[in-house]
Amino acid sequence: MESVFILIPISIILAFLIAYFFWWSGKNGQFDDLEGPAHRIIMDDDSTENTNDNNTTTDPEKPQDERKR
Repeated sequence: MESVFILIPISIILAFLIAYFFWWSGKNGQFDDLEGPAHRIIMDDDSTENTNDNNTTTDPEKPQDERKR
């Protein structure tokens, strides 16, 4: 029975702390755009077509000298 006198105030304080941090995160914009970052990953604008490490074209018809230009 004595432990109830300790656990109830601790649980009330913990509930208030959780509610405060939830309120604080909502006030600071943590929940404003939940789907935007997920869509930004899918809609990446970087294009890697016709490039490799040396920024040369991958046309096999051109000689190596013309690819480096």
